[in-house]
Formats: sequence, structure tokens, C-alpha cells
Amino acid sequence: MVARYVVSPRGGRRSHPDITSALRAAAARGRAAQIEIAPGHYDETLFVRGEVRLFARDGAGSVVVSRPRGPVLETSGAVRVEGLVLTGGDAETDAVACQGGTLTLERTEIRVRGGVAVHARPHTAVTLRDSTVLHGRTVFTGSSGLVERCRFTDAADNAIAVIEGARVGVHGCRIEGSRIHGVRVCDAYAVVTGCELTGTGQAALMADTRAELTVADCAITAVHAEGIMFIEQSRGSVDRTRVTEARHGIGAASGADPVVRGCVLSACRDTGINVQTSARGRFEDCQVVGAGNVAVFSTKGGAPEVHGGRVCGGNVGIAVTEGARGRFTGIAIEDLTGSALRVFDDDSTALFERVRVDRCPSGLEVRGNGGTTAEAVDTVFHDFALAAVAVGGQARVSLKGITAERGLLGFGVGEEASLRVADSRVGEVTSGGAVVLNSARLFATDLSVTGSEALGLYGKDSAYLDVTRGAFRECALVGAAFDDECGGRLVDCSVSGSAGTAVRHNGRVDLISLNTSLAVVRVEEPVELPPKIVNIFNGPVFNDRVVNSQILWNNDNVHITPRHTAEDGPGT
Repeated sequence: MVARYVVSPRGGRRSHPDITSALRAAAARGRAAQIEIAPGHYDETLFVRGEVRLFARDGAGSVVVSRPRGPVLETSGAVRVEGLVLTGGDAETDAVACQGGTLTLERTEIRVRGGVAVHARPHTAVTLRDSTVLHGRTVFTGSSGLVERCRFTDAADNAIAVIEGARVGVHGCRIEGSRIHGVRVCDAYAVVTGCELTGTGQAALMADTRAELTVADCAITAVHAEGIMFIEQSRGSVDRTRVTEARHGIGAASGADPVVRGCVLSACRDTGINVQTSARGRFEDCQVVGAGNVAVFSTKGGAPEVHGGRVCGGNVGIAVTEGARGRFTGIAIEDLTGSALRVFDDDSTALFERVRVDRCPSGLEVRGNGGTTAEAVDTVFHDFALAAVAVGGQARVSLKGITAERGLLGFGVGEEASLRVADSRVGEVTSGGAVVLNSARLFATDLSVTGSEALGLYGKDSAYLDVTRGAFRECALVGAAFDDECGGRLVDCSVSGSAGTAVRHNGRVDLISLNTSLAVVRVEEPVELPPKIVNIFNGPVFNDRVVNSQILWNNDNVHITPRHTAEDGPGT
């Protein structure tokens, strides 16, 4: 049997003038109690023990309980609070604290001047439902909790903190203006679904210190750092969530390993997906739209796997740098202002499978030391302004099943880099199918180049080209050309077309079983005579090359008579 108590500051039959007196009466009887509170402002701290329900008789907001400093509500037992406005707390004290048992706050507003608004102490269970928290943070320490349809505004710290093994669900809430995080999960477990988060000073959702965070169906906008961040070996998942106008959409660092599925990361100021410092992560069917710098960024030892999805607009599509790695499969990349795929810096490595690139200035760019590697398989590059694939430094790249159409250059490799190509085709390029410069090397099997407006294959400097079963069709100038000290082999290759030259070479290339009806031209290297050098001792010193000059010295008088005709032009 529940005992009923009435609180009214105006008095009345069998009523109590304040809430504290009603609580004392209920505690004295030792039974479950229901305390009905009339509208008014009550300046008191409530210490509630046992099984008690406190509710505002005239609905939410009609009862205000406040203290200028210190706690306004402390509970132990099975306590339920409905419709009250609780104002109190300070930087050193919790405004509302559940010391033991369970506490339910429903249609309640908690206002604090700083510090903790609601604190669920260890081994307690706290529920907030249809409530509002202004300025303070809600903390679950080693406890369990449920937060439903609540609003958290302008927290001076984190709006919700789940720490020290706590387990909390946050559903259908709005969190705005937190100076640090919207929800922070530290060495604890949290599920966040159907929430809106905006204007946080740091990551809207943060998992750290081996935390586990599950996120679904949330919308995150206009945050100053990451939309969602996993660090320090944290785990978890993110599903069907949209992040807009964050610095980074979703990040992972320091050994974290989240799973992200079906998310949209739009208008991020720096990166959409950011994985670094030994973090991993699996990203499935995500879209990154209009990233300011890099859509998908793996750096400083990061190692993500990205499967499916789309990158549209923005600067760079996928970048792997500073010793990071990554695997990227089945991604569509289109309409960027920079390169679609980039592998830079020493010891970075990446694998690209079934990637499609459309309307980007360049396709795949790789540059670094001998430990910098990239592999692309069954990948398509269409409508590129520069090169489909460009390799530099000492990097090593392998291509298989590549299609490159409608651009300036199919494959370019320079410096000391190495490029291996198999079962690939280049078409409708304006400069060349494959160009090898400096001391770079190209090894190609079953490479075809069709419709180049200039060259099919070109080697220069001291480069080396080894091409087997290559086919060069309708290349306007020459099928294959070798200049300077470039060497190599063409084995079982064919050159066909209605115009141009089949091969122009320098005598350093082996032509083995070449099939062509066009001309093969060997260009002799011109013999360069050494320049005539005149040594002048005890005479004037010249700091640069001098030609066609008259030198006179040790003379007392010099008389020069200019001799020239009109054809010589003016001068002496």
C-alpha cells in the first residue's frame, strides 16, 4: 500500500508546508510513498530514502526546487521524480546524486551553475526521460543508465560522461553546445541511437581508454573537431549516421578499431574518414561528400579497410601517408579537384581493388622510398586531366586489369621508381599510353594502347622498358619511341594503324617478334665533338662560358675597328 502525501506552501488539510517535512513523515512510516507537490518555489535540499515518488501536481515546470550552493537532490532507494525543476550545484558538488539504488527523472529540468548536474554513483541505476539538463554534465560512474528523449544544452564540460565500467543507453536525445564532448565513453560501454548533436567544442561522440561505443541513426552537425572519435584501443560500431560540417567526420587513433557502416560524411572541413597511429577500422558503404582536404585519410601507421561506398567532390579522394597502409575495395570516386588516390611518403602501402575514378585531374599518385608500394587491381580511370597513374621517387607500383581512358597520359613513371603492368589498356589519350623517364623501370605484359594522339610507349634518359605482348593501335605519331640512353625489350608486340611510325629507337632496344606494317626507324645518336678549350694563363678570369670572343691583355694601347655589314645587324 502506497502512502500519499501532499505538499503545499499555502497550507491545507493534511498538507505539508515543504517537501522535506513530507519526506520525514514518509520515512517515519517506512512505507512506499507518493508525494504530490503543489506549484511553488521550494528553497531546500531533498534527501530521499526508500521507495518514493515525487511529482508536480500541475505538470512539468510548475515546481522549482533550488539551492544557491550544494546539492539539490540526493537519493538512495527506488526514487522517481516527475515534472520538477531542480536548480543547484556548483563546481565542487553534484546537483543531483544517486547514492544507491535507482533514480528516475521524468519530465524534469536540471539547471546548474557549473559542474555535475546528475551523477549516478557506482552500482546505481539512473534513468532520464523527456528531461532537460542545462549547463552541467551528466555522469555515470560504474553504474547503469538510460537516457531517452532528453535535451542537453551548453554543458561546460561533456554533456554525458560514461566512465569506469558504466553501461548506458542514450536514445532520441538532442545535445547542443557542449564545450568538450557531447557523449564521452571512457573504459565503459554506451549505445547512442537516434540522437542529434551539434556545436560541440571537441568530438561530438568520443570513445577512449578501451571503451565500447555503439552508434546508430544519429545526426551530427557543426562540430569543431571530429563527429565521432575512437581512441586508445576503443571498439564499437557506427551505423546509418550522418556527420555534416565537422573538421573530421569519423576518426580512429592509437589502436582503436571501429566498424562503420552506411554513414554519410558531408562537408567536413579537413577529412571524412581519418585513421592514424596504429588504429585500424572497417568502413563499409559509406559516402564522403565535399571533404575540404582528404576524403579518406590513413596516416602515421593507420591501417583501415574501406569497402564499397562513394567519394564525391572535394580535394583528394584517398590518401595513405607517413608509413600507413590500407585496403580499399569497390569504391566510386568522382568530381574531385585533386588526385583520386595518393600513396606518399616512406614505407606507405595500399591496395586498391575494383575502384572507379571519374572526372578527377589525376588518378593514382605514388611517391616515396623503396618501401612505398601500391597495387591496383581491376580499377578504372575515366576523364582525367593529367595522368591515370604517376609514380616517382623509388616507389614500386603494380597494376593489373586497369582501364585508363580519356586523359593526357595513361601511365607515367620517373626518377628511380618501378612500375609493373599486366592485362591493362589505355585509350584516347593526348600525350601517351605509357611514359618512362629518368632511371625508372617499366615491366608490362598484355598492355594495349589505342588512339593516342601522340605516342603509345615512350622511354627517355636512362630508363628501362620491358614490354611483352603489347599492342599499340592507331597512335598518331609513333607506337613506341626510345630516346637518349633508354634501353629495353619489346617481345611479341604489335603496332598497327594507318599513319605514323611503328618504332623509333636508339639501338639500345631489343625488338623480338615485332608485328607491324609500319616503319621501324633507328635514330643514330649525333656525335658530339668536345668543345675547343683555350687556356689563358696570367690573364683575365671568367666565371662563365665564353665563346666567339677576342682576348687582349698586357698591351699599353688597344685600338678596335668594328667591321660589319648591314646583314650583320648593329653591334661591335
